[in-house]
Amino acid sequence: MTEKHNDDTGKWTEITLLPEWEEEFYLVYTAKKHGKWVMLKTLKPEYRDISVYQDMIEKEFDIRYNLAHPNIIMINDLEDVPGLGRCIITDDVYGDSLRKLIDERRITPDIILKLRHQLVDAMEYIQDNHIVHHPIRPETIIFTENIGNLKLIDVGFDQREYLEPSDASEDIRNYGKVLQEVLDCIPDKQPTLRKIAGRCMSDNPRQRYRDVQDLKLAFEHRTSNRIYILCIVFLLIMIAFLAWFSTPYRPATPRDKTPIENISSPSVNHGNTE
Repeated sequence: MTEKHNDDTGKWTEITLLPEWEEEFYLVYTAKKHGKWVMLKTLKPEYRDISVYQDMIEKEFDIRYNLAHPNIIMINDLEDVPGLGRCIITDDVYGDSLRKLIDERRITPDIILKLRHQLVDAMEYIQDNHIVHHPIRPETIIFTENIGNLKLIDVGFDQREYLEPSDASEDIRNYGKVLQEVLDCIPDKQPTLRKIAGRCMSDNPRQRYRDVQDLKLAFEHRTSNRIYILCIVFLLIMIAFLAWFSTPYRPATPRDKTPIENISSPSVNHGNTE
């Protein structure tokens, strides 16, 4: 049975637990704050009074507050909510998790398209900002009800000066697991996407895509090696052209031509003769 209640002040109403969005240390609720729908992320009761976990939710708020991306849920505030304790307050994301869509076999081509583009874009943004986060899972990917926009709801708990290559590689691996699970519940074979998912999930990190850019190129049927080769070929052609231009066989230019000197006509004396 879904937990649903109001607080005594009337500020918070229709507070409803979302069991499918439960995280390791957190519970997630939807609620109305002064009549406006929001979402609440709060520590589970067993962690609520432990200082290390209290510090954890404060730090997550600080890390995520300044993130701004169309495919990442926006954080608005950190506030004590009666009956729940300290809560991270975010925009409301009313829709279905990817886990629910998989379980109900409601995967569409549009969902796969957004996993290829919107999810990958969100991953790139997170990595560019050096955000450390929990593994990307179907439970943390939401598709909004009206337009089906993809939103990540669990995007980071720490920020570093830089990310280790292993962090980026693990992101690629988890992305492959999500993509593979989606592909497994559709009738279409999708051999190209399955090949990409398989490479993402390789047990050998060196055989995975090196970064999100490589993953994007794979979806476009290109590779970074091919681009590098084309760049090298172009540079070699330019070097050869410049070398040829410095030889005597180069095309003649106006400066190379012998200037035509003015030829004076014989002087004629028009004066009177004596």
